[in-house]
Amino acid sequence: QVQLVESGGGLVQPGGSLRLSCAASGITFNAYALGWYRQAPGKQRELVAFISTDDRTNYEDSVKARFTISRDNAKNTLYLQMNSLKPEDTAVYYCNAAHERYRYLKYWGQGTQVVVSS
Repeated sequence: QVQLVESGGGLVQPGGSLRLSCAASGITFNAYALGWYRQAPGKQRELVAFISTDDRTNYEDSVKARFTISRDNAKNTLYLQMNSLKPEDTAVYYCNAAHERYRYLKYWGQGTQVVVSS
């Protein structure tokens, strides 16, 4: 059974930081490309950050230089370090795993809420 479990969300003031984690089980973690997505109320889910199996990264323009995605294959865990948070970063954040070769193998976590507000 595949599970992706996010944690680390919460309420933070503008300018603050949070680190999200996504613990995976039931998959060969190092064979999966990983991503963080977010969905704000009334908006479509969007890709925030991506990391490939060989640690290449890509970011949505609005989070470049503020967010850092990383992975620890030994711990089967994906991270998103979020700094200089803004109210517009408020959303539910989801992790996603997609097999690098067999793209039909895709999994989602249940999401963690991030609220940036004073």
